Amino acid sequence: MVKEIELVCSPQEAASEDRYIPLFAAQAGIPASDIAGIHITARSIDARSRNIKINLKGRIFIGETPQKQTVPEPPYQNVQTKEPVLIIGCGPAGMFAALRCIELGLKPIIIERGKDVQDRRRDLKAINRDHTVNPESNYCFGEGGAGTYSDGKLYTRSKKRGSVDRILNILVHHGAVEDILIDAHPHIGTNKLPKVVQRMRESILEHGGEIRFNTRMDDLILKGNKLSGIRTHTGDVIEGKALILATGHSARDVFELLHRKNILIEAKPFAMGVRVEHPQDLIDRIQYHGTPRGDVLPAASYKLVEQVQGRGVYSFCMCPGGFIVPAATANDELVVNGMSPSKRDNLFANSGIVVAIEPQDLKPYSKYGALAGLQYQREVEKAVWQAGGKDQTAPAQRLTDFVKGKASSSLNDCSYIPGLKSAPMHQVLPNPIAVRLREAFPRFGQKMKGYYTEEANIVGTESRTSSPVRIPRKKDTLQHPQVDNLFPCGEGAGYAGGIVSAGMDGERCAEAVMDWLKA
Repeated sequence: MVKEIELVCSPQEAASEDRYIPLFAAQAGIPASDIAGIHITARSIDARSRNIKINLKGRIFIGETPQKQTVPEPPYQNVQTKEPVLIIGCGPAGMFAALRCIELGLKPIIIERGKDVQDRRRDLKAINRDHTVNPESNYCFGEGGAGTYSDGKLYTRSKKRGSVDRILNILVHHGAVEDILIDAHPHIGTNKLPKVVQRMRESILEHGGEIRFNTRMDDLILKGNKLSGIRTHTGDVIEGKALILATGHSARDVFELLHRKNILIEAKPFAMGVRVEHPQDLIDRIQYHGTPRGDVLPAASYKLVEQVQGRGVYSFCMCPGGFIVPAATANDELVVNGMSPSKRDNLFANSGIVVAIEPQDLKPYSKYGALAGLQYQREVEKAVWQAGGKDQTAPAQRLTDFVKGKASSSLNDCSYIPGLKSAPMHQVLPNPIAVRLREAFPRFGQKMKGYYTEEANIVGTESRTSSPVRIPRKKDTLQHPQVDNLFPCGEGAGYAGGIVSAGMDGERCAEAVMDWLKA
């Protein structure tokens, strides 16, 4: 017999099978000796009170041997001679689109401007060590996309866009830990994700797909209302029956290319702000009500949101036990992001704290049309770069000094490897952003006692939360309204916001391509 049981227990009890098996038995009303095994199917933390609890769901096996848990084998087929589909971008949207194409019997040809995950490492080292940004290979561009080296969080609310479980199973099939299948907020870790990405690449190549690294799309070849192919930076023409455009939120040249060719794009709301970094121990003490974390609780995270002067101010991509990393895609801009290793064992906790940017904020940039937000983003990043010393040294300020509007005579220790420079961020950031942040931080301190502290730094600028441009598509077929065989996809097109949602959107676009080819 198999029973599904839900259990609420302490962190210590949840950490040990010897301790939670008797609790499951008591809940089921049977002796613990009758349980032949347990499969935990869901796990979450409830830290709303001082009495911290762990919620477990388990499948208990009574009087029968537990069945071995297996991840479904994806039905990949050899597509070497099948219909070619071009996929621009090898981030999660592009990679999941390619794998779904292989399942459907289409040959994916991925065009990626950056390098594979192994070769990217050298360029990331150069940013940290030499403060030099390779515009084609950095924290945003390259195999796996922006998420590969800047965290690997897998939580999403976009559950209506596809099967979250399916995406997680594919990741586990390619080497991710099985814990992501049960945790409420799954996370792979930036130290583990590159290997998973490499194995996904191997699956694509083994089944007849192609991936062309160090290849930038510079032009679209149009014949009437259809694309016949693309032209690369070397002048080569690559043909395909359809094109899935999955270039990510930082491929500004792609947005500009579409704009030049009068292919419809739209400005969309986005958000910008700063990274805030606290000692992880401080966040643990706040969130766990002073309870020592020990070995049984993970590094604590937080989520904050306020309405300030008609705009949302909120935490974004919170990284417990993590690092702040340089995420610029050009040498004359300063962009920061956050990442956490799988153990989340660094001494610091960082999060983006960002302010919503609405169309009315972009009126001074109206001459740029749909690219108004992109230009606004670019100018802020350049101003912050200048404030930091015109390299990847980041301008920073103590959190309390930022709110008070005074320069910081010293800064706290920080995880950001290129280094910090004290700067008056309350003056460097555009007024609509700075004013709202300065009002929001003390309010956050009221919600999380101890959050508003001089022990925290703010570091500029967190500006790539999402794309400032949307590439429209038909709701039912996912085709661009002007170009029949162009399928805008993922975060860069405005339809995703993280690894899982981008993966689901990539799969949907692959399915839409198949439907279009059959029509």
